[in-house]
Amino acid sequence: MSEQSKDRPRDLVVVGAKPTMNYVVACLTLFNAGAPKIRVRARGRHISKAVDVVEMLRRVFLKDVVVDDVALGTEVLIDRNGKEANVSIIEIRLTKPELLPE
Repeated sequence: MSEQSKDRPRDLVVVGAKPTMNYVVACLTLFNAGAPKIRVRARGRHISKAVDVVEMLRRVFLKDVVVDDVALGTEVLIDRNGKEANVSIIEIRLTKPELLPE
């Protein structure tokens, strides 16, 4: 196993340039693997796609999933020329409630 995969959080889906359904499937896979909580994170122009992923999960696939928290922030990135750029970030925390015995 590489160093990178050891350090990667198992409950995190980072939304980027791939199609929205790829991230929805990634979230479903984490929940089906037994993760009680997951985080969906995006920055910059991909923030709206992260919101779309969460809404598709909530409205279509997992109607019982709960949005625990939404964190907003800014990261300072340095481009190739050494210029700083502020980039907005969002992290949405989701919980899938366990079924209670009746």
